[in-house]
This record gives sequence, structure tokens and C-alpha cells, in this order.
Amino acid sequence: MKTATLGPEERAQALAGMAERELDVLVVGAGVVGAGTALDAVTRGLSTGLVEARDWASGTSSRSSKLIHGGLRYLEMLDFALVREALKERGLLLERLAPHLVKPVPFLYPLQHQGWERLYAGSGVALYDAMSVSSGHGRGLPVHRHLSRRRALRVAPCLRKDSLVGALQYYDAQMDDARYVATLVRTAASYGAHVASRARVIGFLREGERVVGARVQDVEGGGEYEIRAKQIVNATGVWTDDTQALIGERGQFHVRASKGIHLVVPKDRIHSTTGLILRTEKSVLFVIPWGRHWIIGTTDTDWDLDKAHPAASSADIDYLLEHVNSVLAVPLTRDDVQGVYAGLRPLLAGESDATSKLSREHTVAHPVPGLVVVAGGKYTTYRVMAKDAVDAAVHGLDQRVAACVTEDVPLVGAEGYTALWNARARIAARTGLHVVRVEHLLNRYGSLTDELLGLIAEDPGLGEPLTGADDYLRAEVVYAASHEGARHLDDVLTRRTRISIETFDRGTRSARECAELMAPVLGWEKAQIEKEVQHYEKRVEAERESQRQPDDLTADAARLGAPDIVPL
Repeated sequence: MKTATLGPEERAQALAGMAERELDVLVVGAGVVGAGTALDAVTRGLSTGLVEARDWASGTSSRSSKLIHGGLRYLEMLDFALVREALKERGLLLERLAPHLVKPVPFLYPLQHQGWERLYAGSGVALYDAMSVSSGHGRGLPVHRHLSRRRALRVAPCLRKDSLVGALQYYDAQMDDARYVATLVRTAASYGAHVASRARVIGFLREGERVVGARVQDVEGGGEYEIRAKQIVNATGVWTDDTQALIGERGQFHVRASKGIHLVVPKDRIHSTTGLILRTEKSVLFVIPWGRHWIIGTTDTDWDLDKAHPAASSADIDYLLEHVNSVLAVPLTRDDVQGVYAGLRPLLAGESDATSKLSREHTVAHPVPGLVVVAGGKYTTYRVMAKDAVDAAVHGLDQRVAACVTEDVPLVGAEGYTALWNARARIAARTGLHVVRVEHLLNRYGSLTDELLGLIAEDPGLGEPLTGADDYLRAEVVYAASHEGARHLDDVLTRRTRISIETFDRGTRSARECAELMAPVLGWEKAQIEKEVQHYEKRVEAERESQRQPDDLTADAARLGAPDIVPL
């Protein structure tokens, strides 16, 4: 299979190709569900297009807790079907579809009551493990274990002794959510899907009652395209209602946005060999291992302000610090926070006033002929959502279409990953890179690592680490622009890498070097380099200012002080 390259030339060809002849399916929105839908459709033999108004995963799908999990707390809500489905998907991702991107991660659940709580929580975790194994794809993770207080403090010395009487340890999985979506998009493109970011749907084409296509604006080039399709799938997440409004349809359901924020702190600030899961009065709080960092999250509050740039307020940050400090022997302070990010969950509205109780299940509707809408759900079950959306679209096609095959379609980079991982010492010796660098590349690109090593062989300077962000190599910035569809500096610092949340300067020290590396690939002159760097610095300052504000309203106003980048 030919690996798709998503550079500027390929993007132009994709837009032209979509406008040239009628597609079977056009997917609007390239978050995890939209990207998954495009992959599902194209692997059934359907001619497929995918358009995204901004960057791959620029909304919810780059701002999650970065967990692939069954949803342990949904067992308490007796939502066994959702948990069983999610656990099956977790196993598929770990074992078959994306072993290079999805990794096991341990969690410790501190017990605060003698006797009954161990029995109650232990029964839930035992059921979780049993459902995982019964799915047929759960044998790759260790089973849970019960720990005394002494043993729990041995694996998590960061905990206050009086914060627990014992603990349970169990396993889930994690991934880099934005990188996962970019890989999904490249996989869909490698099977023949036309994909284009910075391509905004500004209207739908109608013939009578039927939707027959979309008017798409090229945000980069300024042109406009009419893309005709037999079926269109609206997979725009928290923008679902806005997209529906373009056809004058109210829709059969509404999507509400729930804001969740996360903090990123250095690894040495929390002394533990395991992640933590803590119960709060509203939901649960995770402390998640993340390379040389920890991710702490999340909140769960209603949000009805700007959807593109949800803002974390000072109150949000204080809430997380207060709850995590309730169990830490050495409390965290604001000075320990390296990064902050906020995302919006798309929840199906109308079931409860509390966002933490709104449905995490998904729904698919066919509101008018030619248009399918998919919404709700959770990251882990994106593949099931995609399958259901394409199944609905197929009902509107006057042709026989194959069944879903994505359960057996590994993402690009998965094939051969294990063999390369086993050979990482030899790869390091051959290339002159430290073995840790090779491991880093393999766990981000899998077998596509050979493409990055090829760039480094042509220009050895690309094998050097970035200034101010030495976890990443210079080659990764060039590759993001040439192969992964990155169009702007923000795309690289925020989504292709995680420099924007993993450094205390939020990536400003690396910005100019990154822009200069991207410039030859994207054809930037000096003026555009300056514009990219200045825009990024303004974005960082606007986010910092929003995080000093007391509430959502003032935080939102501060964040909107930095507009989106547009080309010269």
C-alpha cells in the first residue's frame, strides 16, 4: 500500500479531484469521527471526500484526556453495553489497528473506606477486566490487583498517607489524540480518499428536498468549490447544530458543549510510577502519565461561548489543583503548571441539565435525503460511530456496498512496527541517533519512521533536537508540513507535536526555528514567517491572559484577543 503524502500539492489535487466528479460520500469535519468515517467509506470501495474547516483534530479531538478506555465509571451507571463496546475497541486498537500509537497505562484508585469500598470498587474493576477479556481483544493488558496502603504508597509515594487505606490498580490505554487523527486521515488518503484541511463548508447544494453537495471555500487559496456527492455525512461534533443550520434544518437532536480543561505538569512534581484516578463530587479526576509530564483533568461544565477556542479560566485551574492537592503529600502550585488546554465534549442534549450526566452514547440521523448526521459518543468508540454513519449513508445509495472492514484495517505505521521496535538498537547504530530518539519516533510514526530517517539522511541537521523543545527532532517539523498536512506554525506546535503544552514558554522559544523549517516546504517568504511567529506569540499571550480571568465570560473575551491566522 502506498503511504499518502499530505503536502501542499496533494491538498490542491484533492480539492480539484472532489470538484471534478460526483462523490459517493463527502464527510464534513475531520475530528476522530469524521476521519474514521472517511476511512470506513473508502475501504468499502466508495469514492470519498473529507473536508475540514481548520486543521485535522483542531477541535475536540486534540483536547481530550488522551485516554482509550472502556469508561469504568459508566459501570456505576449500569451502562454495560457502552462499556463492553468501548473495551472491545480498546483491545482492537492496542492489538491490531494502532499498536504504535495506543499504549497501556496503569492507574491507581485510592480507597478511603475500610471493607465495603474495597468490595464495591473491586467488584467493578473485576467486572471491567472480565468484560475486556470476553470481548476477545483484552488479553494484552494486565488484570487489576488489590494493594495494601503500604504497597500503594510504594508505587505512588506522592500520596498523603491519610488519603487512603488501600488501593486498586488497573490498566487502560492512552494515545496522542491529535496524532491519532492525523494518522487516520493519512490512512484514508492512502486508500484513495480525497482529503483537504482549511476547506470550509459555507453552504449545501439542494435539488428540491435532497442535499446533493456542498459549497466549500478554500480558506488558504481563497477559491470556492462545488463538491457534489450522493451522500454527505455531517461529523462536526460541537458544531453539529451550526452545520445543520446551513440547510435550514433544525435537526432531530441537539448537541451541547461541555468544557473540560487539563493541566500539564513536569514529571518530577508527582512522584509516582502509576497514574491516579480520584473521585470528585461531580465526576472523576485523572492524573495521567504523559512522557516527561503528567496530565491532570478534567472539569465538566456547560459552555455556550466561542466553540473554536474554549478558554480555561482561573477558577477551572484552581478547581483541578484543589482536588489533586487533596491527596498529594507535596501540593502543586500555579508555578508548577507547564501547560493548560481546554476542549469541548459534544453531548446529546435534552436528557439532563448536568453535563456530567448527559449521554456519552452516539446517535445517527438522516434528517433530509442525502444528509447523514452523526453526533455524541466518545473517542474510544469512534470506529463504531463511523461504521453506523456509513451504514446510514449506504441506505441512501442506489448500489450494493460492502460491509464495514475497518476492524481489520491497521492504520498507516502499524504494519511492521513490532519488528522495527525489536530492531531499535540496530536502527540507532545504523543512523547514529540515540536509541531513545529511535523509540520516540517509532511510538509516534511506527513503520513510517523510515520516512523521517530518510529526511535526516539527506540533511543530517534535521536529526538535531529543536531549540527549547529537545524531545522533538527538527525532522518532525519538516515532515509535519510535507507529509501530515500541517499548514501553519500553530498546527505543528499544538497538534503534530505537543510543544505548546509541554514547555513552560508554551512553545515561543521554538516558534521561529519551526517556522523557518516549514517555510521551504510551504513556500513561505520572510513576511509569512514573521506573521506565523507573531500570530503564535499572540495566541500564547491570549491564552495566558484568559487563564488569569475569574470566569468563563472574561476568559473567553481574553482568548478571542488573538484571531485565527490567515495567509498573506
